[in-house]
Amino acid sequence: MKLVHWLRLARPKQWPKNLLLFAALLFAGRFREAAAWAAALQACLAYVFLSASVYALNDARDADSDRRHPQKKTRPVASGKVGPMEAVFLSALWAVVGLALAALLGRLSLGLALGYLALSTLYTHWTKHQVILDVLSLSGGFVLRAAAGAAALAVPISEWLLLCTTLLALFLGLLKRRAELVAVPAGSAGRRRSLEHYSLPLLDQMIAVAASATVVVYALYAFSSRPAERGPWMMLTIPHVIYGIYRYLYLAHQRGLGAEPEKALLTDRGLQWTLLLYVATSALIVWLAPR
Repeated sequence: MKLVHWLRLARPKQWPKNLLLFAALLFAGRFREAAAWAAALQACLAYVFLSASVYALNDARDADSDRRHPQKKTRPVASGKVGPMEAVFLSALWAVVGLALAALLGRLSLGLALGYLALSTLYTHWTKHQVILDVLSLSGGFVLRAAAGAAALAVPISEWLLLCTTLLALFLGLLKRRAELVAVPAGSAGRRRSLEHYSLPLLDQMIAVAASATVVVYALYAFSSRPAERGPWMMLTIPHVIYGIYRYLYLAHQRGLGAEPEKALLTDRGLQWTLLLYVATSALIVWLAPR
């Protein structure tokens, strides 16, 4: 039974975020190589352990405030199922395993893993309470994941991939803050401190900017990427990106899923089909693009 609580502490519902480490496998055209799949899987597993370490440390630190939060009070540490020191020990153990897996992929992979832990620790202790810096820190975690996927395959880290990842992560992070602002009114126990500096009009403006910038930058990528140099076919993926962003905006505003992008992905058929068609179309374009 204890293992169940340890697993909950690691937040498996958040693990789909680490699928971003497979992006380089797709866009570098390495998805036909078994060795590349093995490296990408190892990198993904490393970040499953690293992110679990961050979640455990965060829960241990925020246990008191989580107990007063309407949703977070059921977390393992806040509910008393896992002790704070036990969570800290598991956090350290999972960090060591994640770093060891990253180190086996090379020094750059290890450096990025250390950077992810440093950024996440800074977020846990400080930046998550700072307006704007909170969503920028969340975005940085996704960027490091994308870079780690490229490092695992020893391929150049695409500036387009990093920029698109940054903007998309900002879009998701801002929608998450908007959902929290709506769900937890001012003065509520356990409310995130940075929410005091946000308002719905401000967040809606920032979300609109992030969504627009994501589409524009992705369109530029489709025209300028390596596959695009061999033909205009990558433009066929632009409608998938536009629909995916609009679909998520719909889910956030109409179904209240803005705070949980992983839940939206796991439950919404529209997002699932969009992602599947995007990956299939991109893979086919990369596969058939003349070398």
